[in-house]
Parts: sequence; structure tokens; C-alpha cells
Amino acid sequence: MGIFSYRATTSEGAIVEGVIEAATERDAADRLKNSGIIPIRITTPKEGLGGRFLPKSSKGDILTFTTELSALLGAGLPLDRSLNILSDISESGEMKNIVKSVLKSIREGSSFSDALSKHPRVFPKIYVNMIRAGEAGGVLDVVLDKLNEFLESSRELKDHIFSAMIYPVILLFTGGFSIIVLLVYVLPKFSTIFSEMHVALPLSTRLIISVSGALSSFWWALLLLAAGAWLLFRNYTRSEEGRYAWDSFKLKLMGEVIRKVETARFSRTLGTLLKSGVPLLQALHNSKDVIGNQVIASAIDAVSKGAKEGKGIAAPLAGAAVFPPLALSMIKVGEETGQLDVMLLKVATTYEKSLKVSIKRFVSFVEPAMILAMGLIIGFIVVSMLMAIFSITNLPL
Repeated sequence: MGIFSYRATTSEGAIVEGVIEAATERDAADRLKNSGIIPIRITTPKEGLGGRFLPKSSKGDILTFTTELSALLGAGLPLDRSLNILSDISESGEMKNIVKSVLKSIREGSSFSDALSKHPRVFPKIYVNMIRAGEAGGVLDVVLDKLNEFLESSRELKDHIFSAMIYPVILLFTGGFSIIVLLVYVLPKFSTIFSEMHVALPLSTRLIISVSGALSSFWWALLLLAAGAWLLFRNYTRSEEGRYAWDSFKLKLMGEVIRKVETARFSRTLGTLLKSGVPLLQALHNSKDVIGNQVIASAIDAVSKGAKEGKGIAAPLAGAAVFPPLALSMIKVGEETGQLDVMLLKVATTYEKSLKVSIKRFVSFVEPAMILAMGLIIGFIVVSMLMAIFSITNLPL
């Protein structure tokens, strides 16, 4: 049994908070429902405490909003009353204002989807279109459940990638900082001693001292050069041609990982849209928007064209040659059996699991490679200085 914190609402709309003992979150939710109140948020005390100190992003806000709105609508509350409750309990000031704006638009006669579309920075097109499909079919609570699953899966995948890359990034910065300290602070002291003794230094030592002197004297020029190069690169990659060339290079460098990321992202998005009742052509258009690699995204145009001509999506995807063979086979089976949405979600789950393995394998290769590279650089500096010291100690008195 565990202790869970909860925030809930009564049938009259009053907000209540407290703690409850249960085996799981689901059991806690069932106990709260049986007691006559509607659970909005259930967390462990640890998660609740951490949420006070960690900054929330807009992605986290939209996930919280979707989860809580789904719970309220699923309990039978009308939309305007649910939004009114959410505007009162939202912990984010920005989200509170957005919910109030959405509620105001609805009371003025706008549909829920149209009200959400007025805030494109928070609610992307895929979100708005799924809500619109739910409104048209009268299954808004079901669509919100699907959206909640979609956002949870997307966040879990991003969190896994982020956590896997934390150690390599820390290693890169600490190693780079150590090398800079050696070159800028330590080596100049030795170079002063060597210059006063007027001795012939080994080639490696002279090379290291030259690099150290250039870095110490012209660090500002190097910073300006690095900043200029970064600005040129950023402007180039923001252009259509530059973005395509850069994405093509990344695809050659890390093709397996990128294909798995885009396959999982595209399949989950398209599968969720189709399962929510969004038409195929519109779903393909929205799914293309979530693909980050322009080489793969441009290939989806041919898929949309094939779908318009009645060819389905399996054959055009195979012709585009951007997705792995297993994904194409599963999509083809789903199309033939009339369960394309279900099979797309299975493809997404399969490649999300495979992606985690690939990332783990990639990180397990990168970490020792970075340690070896940093060790070789620092070792070269240290050995070069030791060779110079040994050459001095061998001088005749």
C-alpha cells in the first residue's frame, strides 16, 4: 500500500485536496470515485514535491491540461464547467490565462477546437484537428484519452533520449573545460620558465606552447570566429536548401537512429489521428508536420499523392524508401486487414522500444570514445611537458 496525494472536485464544482492510501494510482482513483468525488490529479508525495521545484514547460502544461480535462469529461461534467474548474486549479499562470481565454471563446459561441486554434504556440495543429474530429463525432472524451496516451508516449521517448545524453554532454563539457584550463592557465607558466632557460624544446612541446600562446592572446578572436561560424551555420540551416542538406548529412551519419525516431513519431501520430476519426489525407498532412528530418518529410509528399490516387499508403511508403522494411510490412498488413490505425500504433511501440536499445548502444559507444579522446589529448599535453622537463634536467651543469 502507498500514500497518494490527490486533487479532486465534487459534483458541485468545489475543489478538494488530500491524501489517500491505496495499492496503485488506479485503486486510489476508484476509491475517490466511490466516495462521490471526481479525481483530477493523483500523484505520489515524491512526485508532488518535485513538481514544486522543477520548472514546467508548455509541453508539460498541455499534458496536464489534457489529463485533467479528460478526467472531468469522463466523469460526465459539461465542457464549460470542466474548463472553469481547470482555470481555477491550474498551477501555471500562463495556462490559467489560456484556459480562461478558451472558456470565454466557447461562451461567445466558438467551438472548442476553434477556441484552441487561437493559441497555436500551446496547442499544435495535430492537437486541434484531433479535438475537431472528436467534436464532429461526439466522442470528445475518447479523443482526449487518445491525446493523453499520445502526449505521454511522446514525452516518455523524449525524456529517455534526454536522460541518455546527459552523461556524454557533461563529459564533453568537463573534459573540454579541463583542456582549456591546461592550455590557458597551466602551460603559460611552464612556457615562461622554458623561455628563461633558453633550451631547445621537443617538437610536441613547442606545438603545445604555440597553441597555448595563441589561445591566451587571441581568445577574443577565436570567440568571435566561433560565434560568426555559428551564426552562418544557423542561418544556412534555416533556409530550405540548407536544412535539407544538413538533414541529409545527419541521415548519413546516424541513419539507423534517425529513421527509428521518425518512424515511431510518424506512425504514432498517424495512428492516433486515424483512430480519433481524422480523415486519411488530413492525417497524413498533420503527420508530416511532426517529422523533424526534411529528407523524410519530403518523401511523405509522395505518400499523400499516392493516397489521393487511391493507392493507400503502404505502396507509396515502400517507394519512398525512408522507413525500415519491418515497419512497411506491418503497415501493409494493417492496410490489407482494415486495421491500419491499430497496426500503426504497434509499429510506433515496436520502434520506440527498438530506439531505446539503439540509443543505449550508441551511448555505450560514445562514452568510452569520448573518454579515450579526452584522455589522449590531456595525455599528449602532459607527456609533452614532461619531455621538456626531462630535457632540462639532462642539461650539463
